[in-house]
Amino acid sequence: MAFPRSDVAAPEAADAPPGTVAPVTVKIVVAGGFAVGKTTFIGSISDIEPLSTEAAMTEHSIGVDDAGGVSDRKTSTTVAMDFGRIALPGDLWLYLFGTPGQDRFHFMWDDLVKGAIGAVVLVDTDRLEACFDAVDYFESRQIPFVLAVNCFDGMAKHALEEVRDALAVRPETPVFYTDARSRAATKQALISLVTLAMQRMQA
Repeated sequence: MAFPRSDVAAPEAADAPPGTVAPVTVKIVVAGGFAVGKTTFIGSISDIEPLSTEAAMTEHSIGVDDAGGVSDRKTSTTVAMDFGRIALPGDLWLYLFGTPGQDRFHFMWDDLVKGAIGAVVLVDTDRLEACFDAVDYFESRQIPFVLAVNCFDGMAKHALEEVRDALAVRPETPVFYTDARSRAATKQALISLVTLAMQRMQA
């Protein structure tokens, strides 16, 4: 099953010698609430230096941005997007786009998901409410997504079925544990999403 080409151009391919086949690009979105690990997730697996639009949170953000009760370990926020790329055998490139977590940047989501085959929604079980918007967004648009429960400090605090029930996601939506710092765990999360997207296409 062939993937549709993303609407995102491959800059490296533009300078390829004549006759060179341009790589097939597949776009994946990484979403979730503030400080859930999106930037770390992309950085753990990207083949290139990830593009990150992190900005420091200052006193000017008080009353505007939600620090999610984690200001002790999170002092910056993504204000546009994160971007990474994975080059796979067979001239297949995965483009990873991380959404900004703050509510005031949600207007950018429509542009970021355009052309994407699906999304990985990262979940912090201490702040489940932070990922409600992402779950609602992808469900309402019928975009395939998986729920990756980020195990901070390597500990799972809640059973997966409890997370599924709390977020009221459909039975066919994959829910699993992950560690955004681990390349192996991140790779497995992406494989789960690609598998789900292929199943949807075949159906």
